[in-house]
Amino acid sequence: MKEASTPPLNDDLLHLSTQRLTSLLETHLPHIHHFKGKWSLIKGKLVSLQSHLAELSDSTSSHSLSSNSLSISVLSSLFAALSDGILLAGKCSDADAIPDGKLRTQSDIDSLSSKLDRISKDCEILLRSGVLHQDGAITVVQPAAREAVRVEVRNFLTRLQIGTNEAKNSAMDSLLGLLVEDDKNVLIAVAQGIVPVLVRSLDSTSVEMREKIVAAIARVSTVDSSKHVLIAEGLLLLNQLIRVIESGSGFAKEKACVALQALSFSKENARAIGSRGGISSLLEICHGGTPSSQAMAAGVLRNLAQFEEIKENFVEENAIPVLIALSASGTTLARENAIGCLSNLVYNDETLKVLVAREGGVENLKNYWDSTPVGRGLEPAVELLKNFSSYHPIGEVLIFQGFPLRLLPLLNCGVLSVRIAAAGAVYELGFCSKARREMGECGCVSALVRMLDGKAIEEREAAARALSNLMACTCNRKIFRKEERGIVATVQLLDPLTKNLDMKKWPIAVLATLISSKKCRKQMVGAGACVYLQKLAELEVEGAKKLLESLGRGKLWGVFARP
Repeated sequence: MKEASTPPLNDDLLHLSTQRLTSLLETHLPHIHHFKGKWSLIKGKLVSLQSHLAELSDSTSSHSLSSNSLSISVLSSLFAALSDGILLAGKCSDADAIPDGKLRTQSDIDSLSSKLDRISKDCEILLRSGVLHQDGAITVVQPAAREAVRVEVRNFLTRLQIGTNEAKNSAMDSLLGLLVEDDKNVLIAVAQGIVPVLVRSLDSTSVEMREKIVAAIARVSTVDSSKHVLIAEGLLLLNQLIRVIESGSGFAKEKACVALQALSFSKENARAIGSRGGISSLLEICHGGTPSSQAMAAGVLRNLAQFEEIKENFVEENAIPVLIALSASGTTLARENAIGCLSNLVYNDETLKVLVAREGGVENLKNYWDSTPVGRGLEPAVELLKNFSSYHPIGEVLIFQGFPLRLLPLLNCGVLSVRIAAAGAVYELGFCSKARREMGECGCVSALVRMLDGKAIEEREAAARALSNLMACTCNRKIFRKEERGIVATVQLLDPLTKNLDMKKWPIAVLATLISSKKCRKQMVGAGACVYLQKLAELEVEGAKKLLESLGRGKLWGVFARP
């Protein structure tokens, strides 16, 4: 059916459309003879549209409608549809046979009904968006007032839901430019409702448009305070992103992985990704994707591997060889994430520790460590070392490979999380007397004593735990006693007011190794150890009562000491 021509843009489209809608409702529909059921449905849609037009008339001036490109597009489509409707109604009002035949006319009526549905939806969006109260011109703003950004975002979001595919593509390009420009723009866009619109649009757009939408979602996911909005979209968004990593372009897969990294910290989401074949698709990207997409996919896998119930999926998909290969030959970020994933997988699992070590995990760990500057990038490597070392047969190999000597620079580095992880590795490697001696001789005892004075309680506790093993070596105890703050800082950790009573056993263990020294006992008592230990003994903290008794005997010995 040939569509009726639309009026010139300078005509009053709202007035003309209202006239035609009234004519169709009151003059033509009452005389319909054919397809009365279909026309009855159309009548309901026309009544709804009549209400929308009345709202448009009441809420805006004719000038604002005429100058707004979105309203022009919607009203032009409505005018054309109503013109077609009048022609169709005329054909169906003839009591004789339909000139174009029943099948053709029925198809035209269905097409008209579909158009009216779409136009009604567009009118609702126009009325909700508030864009009719703004100037119709849309340009990408330079960093400016927040209100200006809000106006732009509302315009873009409305354009994404109304108009031609070309117009939507253009709006998406402009929106992406705005999001990339500044994190504050992302926050404003999220507040304006960008995420639900983008997620709904993923299912019904072209491949090119889908890539842009995924890129926008990925950008939102990089702003921490916006992640909760993505998480709120639940399985709908997860399923869409998994489809992208299964069959999207390299660019789209990379951006989908960026978004999935933000979503995969939740156990529920991790379970959903694992059960929907996401791990298999992510491993495929790690094996043959672009360098940047490999890094992002490994990042998602690293998050997923934290959850015990997901590890079985990794084993089923034969993930270890893929991750080992990536840890050896990927980009720096890809190798970091692959090693982080392996570390999470082998945690508390001796079978996987052996498997990873046999596949070349120790050698790859060494190569990555030696090629990475001291800093945050080494954190997953230290965690893998710590997890490996807790299984003593592999720990012995690591000691032979010289890893104890590699820990000192990390204990002295400026990154808190790396220092804590390194202290954990010292503790795990401390099962061996050779390693204890090597770490003490290279300066680890002094570094750990400095950590006892750290601001974070987690750092102080990690240092005490590591020292509790190192102090089993006589030469390390001598080094510790020479440290001015060693005993005082350790005693301060006994304070019951600090959290986590379970961790008190480590400073108690450190002090217990020094109890035979009169000078050390005097320092402990002077630092307030008896008061703390009395309270800890009452709370039945491991080792507290015994250490308190030892300090008491020391005082008694002092009374009976020879003159």
